[in-house]
Amino acid sequence: MPRPSTPILSRERIRAAALEIIDRDGLPGLSMRRLAGELGVQAPSLYSHFPTKDALLDDVCDEIMAGVDVSDFGAADWQTGIRTWARSYRAALAAHPNIVPFLAAGPARRDAALRVADAVHGGLVRAGWPPRYATMIGASTKYLVLGAAIGSFSRGFEDDVKVYLDRYPNLSQAHRLAEHADEIDQGSFELALDSFLHGLSALLTTVG
Repeated sequence: MPRPSTPILSRERIRAAALEIIDRDGLPGLSMRRLAGELGVQAPSLYSHFPTKDALLDDVCDEIMAGVDVSDFGAADWQTGIRTWARSYRAALAAHPNIVPFLAAGPARRDAALRVADAVHGGLVRAGWPPRYATMIGASTKYLVLGAAIGSFSRGFEDDVKVYLDRYPNLSQAHRLAEHADEIDQGSFELALDSFLHGLSALLTTVG
């Protein structure tokens, strides 16, 4: 049989192409017209798979959230559950930081995101946290992860020592941060997570 003149579309192919554009050019760089052009089709053909651009972005976000690990809630203590969840959550978002502003708005009706939220909330309540605190712990962990995933603290500094000499004496080593960015950013995230869990452990004795 001859090959079809128009490339065969699938939700998976559209989603992958959309994420590639977002990773490369940011959220403003994605339009249905541009996506269709990269797929070699006309824009109307995309709408039989995704009725709107936001519906497509929801599907992209759901695929990303499907990689977040909440398996330790119920299988281990609640602190291990949070650690596993937070680390995998950060890794999933850090791989695609340009989509974080859209994803940060909340789970909406995204199945994978709601499954994560359900597992986290249920695991914390079963561990003895009142539902109100379980909700706030989930939100607080999200804030920690989003901040760590959306950008690098260490790479925000210039590597030119002359920028800091004289005027900023307490930043005399700031020019070296970018050189050790991965190590510092990872260590900073773990420090924040450790401190967060330590504080929560103390809090649980007063509210449980």
